[in-house]
Amino acid sequence: MATASRAWSIPLPNGSRISVIMSLPFALIHIASLLIFFIPFHWYYLVTCLGLLGVRMFFVTAGYHRYFSHRAFKTSRAFQFVIAFMAMSSAQKGVLWWAAHHRHHHRHSDQELDLHSPTLFGFFWSHIGWIMSDKYNDTRLNYIGDFAKFPELRWLNKYHMVPPVALGAVIWLIGGWHLFVWAFCLSTVLLWHDTFTINSLSHLFGTRRYETTDTSKNNWFLALLTLGEGWHNNHHHFMASARQGFFWWEVDITYYTLKMLSWFGIVWDLRKVPVHLLSEQKIAA
Repeated sequence: MATASRAWSIPLPNGSRISVIMSLPFALIHIASLLIFFIPFHWYYLVTCLGLLGVRMFFVTAGYHRYFSHRAFKTSRAFQFVIAFMAMSSAQKGVLWWAAHHRHHHRHSDQELDLHSPTLFGFFWSHIGWIMSDKYNDTRLNYIGDFAKFPELRWLNKYHMVPPVALGAVIWLIGGWHLFVWAFCLSTVLLWHDTFTINSLSHLFGTRRYETTDTSKNNWFLALLTLGEGWHNNHHHFMASARQGFFWWEVDITYYTLKMLSWFGIVWDLRKVPVHLLSEQKIAA
C-alpha cells in the first residue's frame, strides 16, 4: 500500500512528496478557472468574483492570521466560529492547522525549522510546495492549545472541506455552472495565490524598516492585494498588533474593517504597537 502511494506521488528535493490524488482538487480548480474565457461575460460574474475574493481575504487575514495565530483582538465565541468558518471557505485547510503552523513559522522564521522560507528552500516550496506536500498534514496541537479547547473549532478543523464545499454549492444553486466558475473557482485561485505571496514574495521583495532575525520585507503592492498583510517586516517586528500598516500611509484594509467592527462591539481590545517599538527604526535595503 505504501509502495502504491509513493507511485502516485511526486518526490521533492527535500524528501517530502506531493500526492497526485490529494492534489487533484487544487489542480482542477485552477483548470476550471480558465473556463472564464469560454463563458459569455456578464459584469455580475466579475463583481461576485471580486466580492468573494475581498470578503474571504478579510476573514483569512483577520481570522486565520491576526486572531487565531496571534490573538491580536478579542471577540465572542459565536463570532469566533463565524470567523473560522468564513476563513476556511478559502480552502486553506483547518483553522487550527493554519494557525498552529503559522505560529511555528514565527518561532523559526528563515531558520532550518521554518516551514516555508523562500531564502532557504526556494520559491516553489515557500509558495505552494509546503502546503501541498505530505510533510505537514497533521495539526500541531501543542502550538494551538488555547483554541483547540473549543469542540466546534476541532470539528471544523477535522472536516475542513465543509466550508468551501458549502460555499461552492450555494454559488452553484444561485447561478449555475457559469457563476460557479467565476465566483468560486477563479476567486479561490486568486485568493490562494494572493495569500501565498506573503510566505514567498514578502521574504524576497520589498523594503525593511526594522532589523528582524529573518528576511521579512514590507511590500505596498502585496499589502493592497492582501488587505494589509504585505507590511510583513512590520508584522515580524511586532506580530501581536491588530494593525500591520503601522503608519497612516501604510494601507491596511483589514485593520480598518476590524476598527469598524469594534464600534459595534463585535470585536474589541485591538492590540496596538507599543510606541517605543514604532520608533526602533533601521532603514535597510
